[in-house]
Amino acid sequence: MLMSNRERVARLHYMPYSFRVLQAGDHVVCAVSGARIPLEELRYWSIARQEPYASAQASAQAELKAGRVG
Repeated sequence: MLMSNRERVARLHYMPYSFRVLQAGDHVVCAVSGARIPLEELRYWSIARQEPYASAQASAQAELKAGRVG
């Protein structure tokens, strides 16, 4: 029986300009807001922390919290 990847959280390895799917799924969860991010809409992530973000603002918040900006 084939398992659907719908409604499953994907596990990714984040690299510069792209990511590699380690475990199939259809979305990831924003490390800052907890928002669900469909893989086709994922644009922001941290390579160093291996975290996805729902928006540029969420990414900037994570950088501030990590003490890298400001």
